[in-house]
Amino acid sequence: MLEAKLERLRTVHSSMKGELQRVIVGQEDVLDELLLAILTRGHCLLVGVPGLAKTLMISSLAKTMDLSFNRIQFTPDLMPSDITGTELLHIDPETSARSFRFEAGPLFASVVLADEINRTPPKTQAALLEAMQERHVTSGGTTHALPEPFFVLATQNPIEQEGTYPLPEAQLDRFMFMVQVGYPDAAEEREILKRTTGGGGAEVSSVVSAEELEELQNTIREIPVADAVFDYALGLARATRVRAGEPLPFIRENVSWGAGPRASQFLILGAKAHAGLAGRTHVAIEDIRAVAKPVLRHRIVTNFTAQAEGITSDHLIDRLIEEIDPAQAVGAGLPGVRDQSAS
Repeated sequence: MLEAKLERLRTVHSSMKGELQRVIVGQEDVLDELLLAILTRGHCLLVGVPGLAKTLMISSLAKTMDLSFNRIQFTPDLMPSDITGTELLHIDPETSARSFRFEAGPLFASVVLADEINRTPPKTQAALLEAMQERHVTSGGTTHALPEPFFVLATQNPIEQEGTYPLPEAQLDRFMFMVQVGYPDAAEEREILKRTTGGGGAEVSSVVSAEELEELQNTIREIPVADAVFDYALGLARATRVRAGEPLPFIRENVSWGAGPRASQFLILGAKAHAGLAGRTHVAIEDIRAVAKPVLRHRIVTNFTAQAEGITSDHLIDRLIEEIDPAQAVGAGLPGVRDQSAS
């Protein structure tokens, strides 16, 4: 039964990716990670320099699903009510009775593109934070539920510019994945030139309904996970923390803050989706490793020493994967370090 469901999962995934590739050249890893987030009900943050089709990628993804879609362009003067909605005074034309009615904002869509999210002030970021975590917004003392499913797919530029407000760690932690969008290679950029300077353009079609998407998301959660894999995910997340237990020396030297409990949850969910798309009915250690970077990179805060030496969170994740032995990450989720003398 599970095998049949996973076959349908792979078919839909292939169709969605095929539609995206009609308008997006290259970026294979980015598309894969974006689809993994959608299939596991996760929010996703895309980071890359301007001009790498981040916005086009997200808007095209929304078109492949039969879901409502809104784009919010975040600016320094954006207020919370501009995205959540506001109470408006309504006057009945017949009785002249006055009452307040809630006018829903652009957050009330299943897929919300938060474009250049780091350009809006903290007050507006906090309103988005409630929506991402609680899946509802509060206005005038009344709670309004957001549609289901609900995804926030955000973009930001890594370039330091005036008018930007770095996302707080609490909000970054709500994003399942942080996806790094890199430059295309020469062949891909040549193909981009051909497509964007010629006539016409490809259209993206819807290939999955809201109901089927929910079924696929439930299928992913049915994939079993062995205790050893749970322990490895737990050990990997706990190994990033410099203020808990006895951190590994290179973590203690380069990290200010590590990943919280939400990281291990997302490691397991992402690994389940990765295993399902690979055609396996169980999760392997390699599935955890495959999603480690997008899950952990925005949850590890490097210190000044690491920044001065050019050590990024991706470098630290690579080393954690290399040094933590799955066979020894047992029980309490304590990281087991490989015996270097044996190699």
